[in-house]
Amino acid sequence: MPETPVQPVPPDATLADVGEFGLVSRLVALFDQGEHVLVGPGDDAAVLRVRQGHVVVSTDLLVEGRHFRRDWVDAVDVGRRAAAQNLSDVNAMGGRAHSLTVGLAAPADLPAAWVLEMARGFAEECAAVGASVVGGDLTRADEVVVSVTVIGACTQAPVLRSGAEPGDVVALRGRQGWAAAGLAVLARGFRSPRVLVEAYRRPEPPYDAGPEAAAAGATAMIDVSDGLVADAGHVAAASGVRIDLRRGAFDVPEPLVAVGSALGADPLGFILTGGEDHPLLATFPAGSVPPGWLVVGEVHEGEGVTVDGAPHEGAGGWTHF
Repeated sequence: MPETPVQPVPPDATLADVGEFGLVSRLVALFDQGEHVLVGPGDDAAVLRVRQGHVVVSTDLLVEGRHFRRDWVDAVDVGRRAAAQNLSDVNAMGGRAHSLTVGLAAPADLPAAWVLEMARGFAEECAAVGASVVGGDLTRADEVVVSVTVIGACTQAPVLRSGAEPGDVVALRGRQGWAAAGLAVLARGFRSPRVLVEAYRRPEPPYDAGPEAAAAGATAMIDVSDGLVADAGHVAAASGVRIDLRRGAFDVPEPLVAVGSALGADPLGFILTGGEDHPLLATFPAGSVPPGWLVVGEVHEGEGVTVDGAPHEGAGGWTHF
């Protein structure tokens, strides 16, 4: 029996107009299901086929007014950001995401078209790694909250934060500091340099780099979501070592220099403390860093994070409380 086609949503329809199950039917139609999905959206839980390796799971939240503003970021980019930050967590374990569930809380008067655009962006980002949205939930709230759980697999031992050893080198893969500079621009009411604003709106995690680092023998790894110094500190604490970052290792891009000059700020500060670009920071035995990774420091005995041998002054990145 052929499926009933999903009717388009009127442009001015709100969530209250469409209703919970009317919205669900339209959302489900946006998400393709991979061959590993035995039971997808529509039952009490999804059923997935796991063929080999280790299962890795992570959960993250996006809260309106805290992580994004609808006047700064289009719905499609909210979706891409929500997916990217979760897909990147699995990447940081040396794995690949394959399935996600999404919980959405939203006001009843939120345009239904906004939600569908957000879902489209989410689906586009998931397609970058071949992952499927296999379920979720909807509820009413005073603000938009997106809760995502991601499930992935590592075909070899996951790379933890706790394996760095003195003598290892520290390397970075992916752009860093661009999103922070873009946020600084938006916070002051500007929209340029556009490349930085777009970097804030739509991160570009290096999704192939996690498995690549694991195969190359990375001893520890983390997704840089809160700030380079802050997240290097998590690796240092988990591994019981000191990580020393080198300022001279970074070639500061011209757009960051321009924003730093306009705001009277050190542009390197965006790189050292900025978050939401989602590059990977990993430690490797000397001589085993894969091509394309930038060596930015070393691992020593001791504790904490230093920059050029000295303690970093000020906050190392974002904290929620």
